[in-house]
Amino acid sequence: MPLTLHFTCNAVAAAALALLIGGCAVGPDHQPSELRAPTDWSAWHGGSPALLGAERSAGPATASIAPGDWKAFNDPVLDRLQAMVLAANPDLQTAALRFAQSRVQRATAAAQRGPQVNASAGVTRQRQSESGAATRMIDALGSSVANKEQLIRTLSEPYDLYQAGFDASWEIDLWGRVRRAVEAADADAAASAAMLRQAELSVQAELARSYFELRGTQRELRIARADIAAAAESLELVQARADGGLVTDLDPVRQRTLLAELRARIPSLLQQEADAMNRITLLIGAPPGALNTELAEAADSTGDAPPLPDLALGLPSELARRRPDIAAAEAQLRAATARVGVAVADLYPRITLGAGFGYESVGSERFGDWGSRQWHVGPSLSLPVFDNGRRRSTIDLRELQQQEAAVAFQQTVLKAWHEIDAALNAYSAERQRHAELVERERQSRDALTLAHARYANGLTDFGVELDARRALLQARRDHAQSTSRLSVNLVTVYKALAGGTPPSDVMAQRNPSSAP
Repeated sequence: MPLTLHFTCNAVAAAALALLIGGCAVGPDHQPSELRAPTDWSAWHGGSPALLGAERSAGPATASIAPGDWKAFNDPVLDRLQAMVLAANPDLQTAALRFAQSRVQRATAAAQRGPQVNASAGVTRQRQSESGAATRMIDALGSSVANKEQLIRTLSEPYDLYQAGFDASWEIDLWGRVRRAVEAADADAAASAAMLRQAELSVQAELARSYFELRGTQRELRIARADIAAAAESLELVQARADGGLVTDLDPVRQRTLLAELRARIPSLLQQEADAMNRITLLIGAPPGALNTELAEAADSTGDAPPLPDLALGLPSELARRRPDIAAAEAQLRAATARVGVAVADLYPRITLGAGFGYESVGSERFGDWGSRQWHVGPSLSLPVFDNGRRRSTIDLRELQQQEAAVAFQQTVLKAWHEIDAALNAYSAERQRHAELVERERQSRDALTLAHARYANGLTDFGVELDARRALLQARRDHAQSTSRLSVNLVTVYKALAGGTPPSDVMAQRNPSSAP
């Protein structure tokens, strides 16, 4: 239990003394954490050097695309979807509410800096006991009191007590307990802002990933339907040759098998298209089918994927610190450090300046008279004497939590670099694979042209052309899938590099009327 002492010394002198030492704030000060970063993007790389793509050698020159800038894909539909997901995604709404809560908690902590004023008023009807403490002095006086019994009865008669006034108190922040609490609240608000940015980045990246997967599936559908039409036309030609006795009946059977195989792919692709659409509508908070018209492939589309924007990585040290998870981890470390100071300040005495003024009157006749006034003013001291080690244990707990936050920060930074390296490796590998698949499709197309000419001239059987056609179909499918995967991998790189809106802008957008 803390020992509380009340003084009647001059309050102004006590306040002056408090202001002289009020600049002290016990506990450790947060030092900005060291963020390790490579000198260039090729320095920290796991795996084969063959995955060190050209994008890793890009210097800090101005990039044509900033990470998180989805408009660089030059896709108006994607831009509209990104705006919709920012406005209606339930996860973002939850993160925004948590950020707003942290701002309110910060305001609550900062309110401890100023005086607390309470007003009260009341009217009570009361009666004192004839044998209570109020009659003890009369009993002590004994026979010297005339009409003792009458006096006791008079004192115990019911009466109305009118009271009104106010009390004010101000705890002087001698050891920085309130300042450390506000510092922790500021850090919590910064962490919430960073987590809001992280949620925005994650949702936008997931939307872009699902969108590019949808467009990739739609390209595969267009290719499959074109292949079905070409196979059906080829079947007519082969059947005509078989009817004319130029080839055996085996050739039309083989062609019908290929046609059935192509048609069997359509239901699976349609399901993939529907799944991608549903993922997008769920992210936007809409029911299934609400965006079918928006997400349908344009009738005049050529089916070719638009060119991907260029990517310049810039300086590793700058981009890594922009990651919201790193900013959140550092803010949580700062909050944990400040809470150590709050716990340490609880070891020291607290001085509170108090004052009060009001009126008290028995009966309403003299309630407003100047003589009915009452007041008090003066400081009070609360000194912790013995708590069975509770405050010391709290300090140990806060220091352990600070160490845990420091380890979590370092782990977050390490995971970030692994995520960046993995994203760049995947993107570089897919770019190399995509270039090979483009060449493979070209070679397969030339092989089919040659096989068809030889079959038409009777130099080979239909099996050669059929094998060449199957090879081309597979090459086209692989090319289309690689194109989609390349876009998805680029989205992963954007998410890993975490560009976009800085924390202060996010705060202004979510709560423009409040200030830290």
